[in-house]
Amino acid sequence: MRILKSVVAVTLVVAVAQGVYGQEPSEAEQEKARRDQLRIAVQEICPVSGQKLGSMGTPIKVEIGEQKEQVFLCCKGCANGKIDPKHWATIHANIAKAQGKCPVMDKTLPASSKWTIVEGQIVYVCCPPCTKKIEADPKAFLRKVDEFYRASLKEKRTGQ
Repeated sequence: MRILKSVVAVTLVVAVAQGVYGQEPSEAEQEKARRDQLRIAVQEICPVSGQKLGSMGTPIKVEIGEQKEQVFLCCKGCANGKIDPKHWATIHANIAKAQGKCPVMDKTLPASSKWTIVEGQIVYVCCPPCTKKIEADPKAFLRKVDEFYRASLKEKRTGQ
């Protein structure tokens, strides 16, 4: 069911883009929409209200913090709210669990894993030196994280 919702959401983004611009969205725009849908599914909740993303309409992407972390809010009303530390901790736990592995070393994340911001996205690593390797080719490692997310969401849906 979630896959269907994601496909519908991506299709709506494509349809809106076609209506607004009168043309097909570029491959880069389509990829960005797919990545956003993955991140919404992994983040799961709003950092302000704790509500399930999508329960209040289309989630809203915002940047927060000095490092410009991109997160999703459940509604426009939350744009004026403050991040609840409890919800923020839950979001980080959701991301770490969905990622599961270091994208550099391809091994299970340790309990004391570190995280960094890569092009606005929170990425967990097994050790600080891995962040330097990610900086050298961020797009490749973000694709790897997306693969981890897809596998985790598939496993969650199928219960395997």
